[in-house]
Amino acid sequence: MHASARETAVSMPERESLEVDVLFVGAGPASLAGAIRLMQLAKAAGRELEVLVIDKSGEIGSHGISGAVMDPKALDELLPDWRAEAPVESEVTSDQLWFLTEGAKIKAPVNPPMLNNRGKYVASLQKIVKWLGEKAEAAGAQVFPAFPGQELLWDGERVIGVRTGDKGLDKDGNPKPNYEPGADILAKIVVLGEGPRGSLVKQAMPRLHLDAGREPQVYAAGVKELWQCPPGRVQPGSVVHTMGYPLPAETFGGGFVYGMREDILDVGFVTGLDYRNPTTDSHNELQRFKQHPAIRALLQNATLVRYGAKAIPEGGFFAMPRMYSDGLLIIGDSAGFLNGMRLKGIHLAMKSGMLAAETAFEAIQAGDTGSARLSAMESRFKNSWAYRELFAARNFHQGFEGGLIAGMLNVSLGMLTGGRGFGFKNKLHGVAGYARMEKMGYKPKETPRAKIDNVLTFGKLTDVYNSGVTHEENQPCHLKVADTNICRDRCTVEYGNPCQYFCPAQVYEPFFEKTNGQVEGRLQINFTNCVHCKTCDIMDPYQIITWVPPQGGEGPVYTNM
Repeated sequence: MHASARETAVSMPERESLEVDVLFVGAGPASLAGAIRLMQLAKAAGRELEVLVIDKSGEIGSHGISGAVMDPKALDELLPDWRAEAPVESEVTSDQLWFLTEGAKIKAPVNPPMLNNRGKYVASLQKIVKWLGEKAEAAGAQVFPAFPGQELLWDGERVIGVRTGDKGLDKDGNPKPNYEPGADILAKIVVLGEGPRGSLVKQAMPRLHLDAGREPQVYAAGVKELWQCPPGRVQPGSVVHTMGYPLPAETFGGGFVYGMREDILDVGFVTGLDYRNPTTDSHNELQRFKQHPAIRALLQNATLVRYGAKAIPEGGFFAMPRMYSDGLLIIGDSAGFLNGMRLKGIHLAMKSGMLAAETAFEAIQAGDTGSARLSAMESRFKNSWAYRELFAARNFHQGFEGGLIAGMLNVSLGMLTGGRGFGFKNKLHGVAGYARMEKMGYKPKETPRAKIDNVLTFGKLTDVYNSGVTHEENQPCHLKVADTNICRDRCTVEYGNPCQYFCPAQVYEPFFEKTNGQVEGRLQINFTNCVHCKTCDIMDPYQIITWVPPQGGEGPVYTNM
């Protein structure tokens, strides 16, 4: 037995090591803009740099999902000629805000200034990211899909690289015949642009105290479908945002409908992940949204073609973590670069990547990638338009903790006070979303459920199918629940197992029953359904769920999303 074990160990492939100057983790708009800017700076200085961008998706862009109405400000700086080739759908051609009651809509006579989308562009984030990846490679950066960042590599408290995920492990973590160990990628500077609730950022945050003195980050869940409409129905560039139905007044959120090319409608709904009722379900709210007469009419005789979901960092300016440490920079959604008041983040993510590139290049030129040198990231941010934009929206989301009316009053006051709103000494304090969930007992009162007809409204499993998601079943589950006894013994009684509601992909199925005063059963985790939205990691009331990447190249395929 011992000889066999030694032979197996000897025959296993060794872990490869690769050294680069700068490693970007996550090929979203932030990292790709950063890589492009870094290569531009290197070329201008006549310096060769090894710049690598890695991503967990099977193809660059396939995990990219957003609304999206894109502000072109950052692209104008990075690639001034982008309009001649970027795959945007249309410049915004019409712009409306609707307040929905259960059976009617009220159209705002004038859009509020923060929702004025004149000069903006309706776009598919997947297409934009794929195009940016091509531009980054053309500039000289290396861009590798199917390489998930699994673990930070450290030298003391200094980040020195990233270990990518192994492939070919079975469900118990044992190597299969096709086992390939992940690589250790060593870098002078690691730039984390993993999107919201990044798994590597989550590793760094407590160790480096990056959130010390910051407000808690608060998120929303965005759930979106693409619909193929009859020819001639959809005006490309049409933009509708909604408030009100189907959410209760105490829950933050709203809907959107964007007109794309080729008669495609983007229909989505955003639900704040700081709701009180544990039976709140973002997927269900989208289905109810579509049942509203005004939305139903838009989708008559249309066909569902794609589905997806993602978390959105809504905490704002005061919830942004420290963006630097020894050998480390944090950008994009991972650092909270999103303006919830304007419903936009792509331009801010790109700008953050560009600021990181400038900081990294200066540090490498100086031969010093320590924290003091990289702190220039924050000074660059403070001198940028991104800072001014985010500071003006600094108290936006926190104002809605008192409900819709309080939130709208805070927004109105904020427009008169430069963003302060109700903030005393400039700041409104927030609460982590999961901490606001109310205990409901064993049989919680459920929020209204949409009737599923498989024509207009669909169940979660049908939508999961339309996300294009694929995961090999015989691999370690990438949703780590620290103690399922808590799910059985406490969560069943205290919250009614909200994981069955907040997950928009039916990953979590609690099979618990209460008999003779005792709760028995098990939690089933259907990890192959996962659409990588991170909602479970965010909204679990006990914070015992940790989302880590599955095997590289797996997950959703967000074509045209």
